[in-house]
Amino acid sequence: METLNNIITVVNDFLWTYILVIALIVLGIYFTIKTKFVQFRYFKEMFRLLGDGMGKDAKGDGKVSSFQAFCISTASRVGTGNIAGIAMAVVAGGPGSVFWMWIIALIGSASSFVESTLAQIFKVKDNEGFRGGPAYYMEQGLKSRTMGMVFSVLITVCFGFIFNAVQSNTITVAFNNAFGVNKLAVGIVLSVLTGIIIFGGVHRIAKVSEIIVPIFAVLYILVALFVVAINIGEIPNVIKTICENAFGVREMAVGSFGGMVLVGIKRGLFSNEAGMGSAPNAAASADVTHPVKQGLIQTLGVFTDTIVICSCTAFMVLLYQDYSTIGLTGIELTQAALSSQIGPIGNIFIAVCILLFAFSSIVGNYYYGESNIEFMSGNKVILNINNNFLLQKR
Repeated sequence: METLNNIITVVNDFLWTYILVIALIVLGIYFTIKTKFVQFRYFKEMFRLLGDGMGKDAKGDGKVSSFQAFCISTASRVGTGNIAGIAMAVVAGGPGSVFWMWIIALIGSASSFVESTLAQIFKVKDNEGFRGGPAYYMEQGLKSRTMGMVFSVLITVCFGFIFNAVQSNTITVAFNNAFGVNKLAVGIVLSVLTGIIIFGGVHRIAKVSEIIVPIFAVLYILVALFVVAINIGEIPNVIKTICENAFGVREMAVGSFGGMVLVGIKRGLFSNEAGMGSAPNAAASADVTHPVKQGLIQTLGVFTDTIVICSCTAFMVLLYQDYSTIGLTGIELTQAALSSQIGPIGNIFIAVCILLFAFSSIVGNYYYGESNIEFMSGNKVILNINNNFLLQKR
């Protein structure tokens, strides 16, 4: 077992460090240039389109609105990576990693625009509405069902099992740390709640996502802004520290510059998922009048995830003077950082936020698996078997 683990670790490190990161950066730059910097030119239009889609589903026509599709993809994006992952990045890569996280979000948003627009172009209609994603446009656009099948298997395993295991584990750690609740008990409750939602299909997932994501994202941002406001005098120093470390001579001298850049880039990509082929599965479900509209809305999702929510965590951690010496990392460091600003309630607030953010990610990730299992089989029986297996794995 140890040998297998070592092999997986070596292969994963090679792919994640030398292949995927480079490919996503190069493609992000290529799409940015080819679309003439679409992520900046149409930034204002993204908000207008999102607003247009907010009330559309209220008619009860059974379709997924552009706003709901945005919430499903954002539900998957916004999770442990935004709260626990950023704290880990700051400890491992230093403050400068935050800067490179911002850069990769700005570049990667063009990739998100392209992949989500393609998902709309090649989506298919089913009994519940529309579904699609990279597997579907590999089959229809590239005329390669084999490639689509390989992608479907990989994304189902990755998001349905591995990513959801990370989200579930972080929830149990946060609640155990804040309330002393038994981890197994948290896992059982989580499984029951997940089952109630996912067996209701994409429309129930959309309804839950459009409630959880906006409310708690705004609440988290407001708390972060409060922390910034009471430490307003320190903010220039924090920004200066981030920028200095991003191009720091000291980091170059001790050989940590490359590692710091890599940590920031990896954390940004893991959090916003731009170019990973996940968000297009949600984008395809939206009922819009033009494919580009959903492409722009999903681009806004990358900004929301990384530039806004990840930055909130980064500033809270960097305003905590002991972040580099206390010996904590991940969710525990974020809890300690917020508690140092607003008292013990900070511990509880982060635990609740991670519950809802990570839970929304579990639900969103499940939908990605569902869409791709339907691509592979089109069989609802197989889909229900998968649902039961996922709940048992929780």
